[in-house]
Amino acid sequence: MTREELIEIAEQVYGKCDWHGEALNHLEQLAKLVIEHEREMVANWLMRKGFATGHGDDIVDMLDELEWQVAEREREACAKVADEYAEGAERNYSEIIADKIRARGQE
Repeated sequence: MTREELIEIAEQVYGKCDWHGEALNHLEQLAKLVIEHEREMVANWLMRKGFATGHGDDIVDMLDELEWQVAEREREACAKVADEYAEGAERNYSEIIADKIRARGQE
């Protein structure tokens, strides 16, 4: 969050005033604590649900990682359904479909 964004939010809450010096430093410290708290909440939720947080420095990074993991899990689930039809048979369309679904994750 930029200093300008922080001042804009503070002015929405407290009204227009001259944010500078010690008051602005306190606002910045508070904003950092809130952002870190929110990041930790998201990271804990991801881990409780069985997802990795990746190297997420912020919430957006973690959500990008989550999006990738969800897509990967969905591809694998679809490929497993196709695999079930392929069991015990020679290579057929089901195996080809499963391979193509898995290959989408490599693009």
